Amino acid sequence: MDWRRNLAALWFAEFTALLGFSFAFPFLSIFISHDLGVQSGRDLDLWTAAAASASGLAMAIASPVWGVLGDRWGRKPMLIRSMVGGAVTVGLMYLAQDPTQLVILRFAQGATSGTVAAATALVAAETPRSRVGWALGVVTSAVALGGAIGPVIGGIAGALFGLRLVFLGGGVLLLISMLPVLIIVRESPLARRDRSRPGTFAVIDQRPGARRALSVLVAAQGLVSVANSATQQLVVLRLLEMLTSGVAAVTGVAFGLAGVASSGSAVFYTAVTRRFGYVRTTAVASVLIAAAVALIAIAPWAAVVVGAIGLNGLLSGVVIPATASMIGLETPPEAQSTVFGINASSVAFGFFLGPLIGGGVAATAGVPAALIVIAVLALGLAGLMAAGAREPAR
Repeated sequence: MDWRRNLAALWFAEFTALLGFSFAFPFLSIFISHDLGVQSGRDLDLWTAAAASASGLAMAIASPVWGVLGDRWGRKPMLIRSMVGGAVTVGLMYLAQDPTQLVILRFAQGATSGTVAAATALVAAETPRSRVGWALGVVTSAVALGGAIGPVIGGIAGALFGLRLVFLGGGVLLLISMLPVLIIVRESPLARRDRSRPGTFAVIDQRPGARRALSVLVAAQGLVSVANSATQQLVVLRLLEMLTSGVAAVTGVAFGLAGVASSGSAVFYTAVTRRFGYVRTTAVASVLIAAAVALIAIAPWAAVVVGAIGLNGLLSGVVIPATASMIGLETPPEAQSTVFGINASSVAFGFFLGPLIGGGVAATAGVPAALIVIAVLALGLAGLMAAGAREPAR
């Protein structure tokens, strides 16, 4: 079993899948307005929020189920299933004729996809324990880079061919992402266990303190998701307050910089964890995330906002794969899919909750106040890691 070959194939697969998913997602409000005919400002806001959050809510519900099935029937089949589900649902958005159909398809996308969790579980189970941290960082780099480049290409394609064809193109990319998984990726037969095996939590409890450690880490990943999703929403609103023109271009530069920074740090963060340990690294990075978000709130110029969101991406590229690596190291191989499925549910719920918190506070107290609230949440994440997490055995 060549785990490096698996990892290379999965990097390409996840990069391509995230390209497909992120092709049109940033332009949902434009699609709802221009293609589906919703012109009222209030109605447009409501339908955009419904379409944006439907996927996260469905994924939060479905991910634990797919995780259990992954431990029972194999992680590779679950990854293929998630890519097929994403390809079909994203591609069908090409045919949506009204906002209700779009929301239903977004919900179906969340319920049937989940490629990141499936790929993460597969990598964690098939990689030598000493290289799990680095390997999960490589996967995170693919996710970050695909998510950063996708909107740029999708925006250009949308301007040239229309957003409907962008959805269709996203579905095609998801089908392409499945090819290296089908052809190259191999899963160890040991990953498929007899159905008479002990229950997942009984297996986890064989490791003293593992259940508590995993609970802390899953909560931490959810908090990161809340902070990141809220910050992404609030950065756009902050730039709208600061600029009279060119907001779309500056926003694109900011998120592109964040994606590139995140993909780079996700690969190289293990050099830091080897020296300082996972717990100290993630706690300090979380404090710095709080500082970066607070800087966005008080920034006097748009250039400072762009730099701060880039720094936020750099630090998120440390915290996300580091906590995922800790989950992988704490989890027995036969429970990887179940645990990462539960973790995916926490992350998805964070993506559902973050915009609600950020938008709610911004509507009542202003965008800077909302950013300060998110900074406080990031400090809470640092406290959780410092006080509640333990250094995993390597």
